[in-house]
Amino acid sequence: MSDQELISESACGIVDKLSAGKITPLDLLDVLERRIAAVDGKVNALPILCFDRARDHAKALMKKKATERGLLAGLPVPIKDLSDVAGVRNTQGSPIFKDNIPARSDVMVEHLEDNGGVVYAKSNTPEFGAGANTFNEVFGATLNPFDTSCSAAGSSGGAAVALATGMAWLAHGSDMGGSLRNPASFCGVVGMRPSIGRVAHTPKSKLDRTLGVQGPMARNVEDLALFLDAMSGEHPADPLSLPALPTSFLSATRSGNKPKRVAYSADLGITPVDPEVADITRKAAERLAEAGVIVEEAHPDLREAHECFHVLRAFDFAVSKAALLRQHRELLKPEVIWNIEEGLKLTVEQIERAEAQRVAMAARAVEFFTTYDLLLAPTTIVAPFPVQNRYVAECAGKKFDNYVQWLGIVYAITLACCPALSLPCGFTDLGLPVGLQIVGPPRGEAQILAGAKVLESILSLRGTTPIDPRGPR
Repeated sequence: MSDQELISESACGIVDKLSAGKITPLDLLDVLERRIAAVDGKVNALPILCFDRARDHAKALMKKKATERGLLAGLPVPIKDLSDVAGVRNTQGSPIFKDNIPARSDVMVEHLEDNGGVVYAKSNTPEFGAGANTFNEVFGATLNPFDTSCSAAGSSGGAAVALATGMAWLAHGSDMGGSLRNPASFCGVVGMRPSIGRVAHTPKSKLDRTLGVQGPMARNVEDLALFLDAMSGEHPADPLSLPALPTSFLSATRSGNKPKRVAYSADLGITPVDPEVADITRKAAERLAEAGVIVEEAHPDLREAHECFHVLRAFDFAVSKAALLRQHRELLKPEVIWNIEEGLKLTVEQIERAEAQRVAMAARAVEFFTTYDLLLAPTTIVAPFPVQNRYVAECAGKKFDNYVQWLGIVYAITLACCPALSLPCGFTDLGLPVGLQIVGPPRGEAQILAGAKVLESILSLRGTTPIDPRGPR
């Protein structure tokens, strides 16, 4: 097969070819190295490469029988530059850690490698993953391949762009305030925030940090399900981790099961939304009716989301980054300093109130899903914006109070402890991608994936990526 044919192949198709011995992991690494050399200079998605390490791993894997190489069978994957990969730089997008080389991988990376993943690159992220626009002082900005004057969102922006441009078949990311979902929406790919504990990782700073989770990104729903299968499973180092389920997510995706009743909401009752984005996502949601699904306008009560997320996010930054503020204040970007200082100012009463608000929202969400199988909403409230704008300051005439408030439509779902997926659902008049957020009850990834597959087939947008980067319009 030619490079272009392999680059355009699905991850499931590549794994089938690896398992059948039609191609080798080394062949794929050669293809990726050429592709990255050709296109990454235009988008800056994968600033750290580790092909020598990847080839050593691939050669060791190839000594095993094809049936013993794990679910990914030698498929190369990039890791977000927030997670440790042994012997590879992990900068976290910060000048403080620009030369940091960890000795041991995160257990999430170890699990992926045990399952046949071959790590060949680190994907770009904003400093410490803070903010939904991927830029930092170490590597610069990652650009949207549909229009390189636009943001790729974040914080898993490098991962999404690598997928969209054919520099990856699958990509790892993480998600607190939509960091897997936002860039998937902006780049025309699929990204999923799994349930808390679905993907084991090495705890840092605090054992029970539950705002952020690790998760998969791919070009289509089946590929994403395959990757979630490869990422899932418990580990003793992560006390919140869940055991793998007896039925694979890929088989659930392919089951043909469809939801009976779904809800759509343009704003979840908490945020302004760009009218064009609302129109595109509503029309996409309504097309589920073609499969006999009842589609109604509804959403759970999430009115406390902004206050709650502001407090709990700030508390998380204080717990995890206060020492950096004391030691390296001059090297931190203003948004990170603000986050930490907001956390250090919190009172126990504020934290108590926010935790109670989260419990209430999560309970209401569980009750909501006794009526509806899925909740659909825009993933992002705007289309991709100019990359020089650090964040979205206003939408539909409403100005936001801080640099993360425009993300309420995704972080409300985080607070409710629900898994959620962003599915490409259309394009603006300017040709920029729009994502539909598909939400299910806690631990409901299988029904989300099955429903997303049904809608993906109806919308017929699969195959929109990979693309060559397109210049400013």
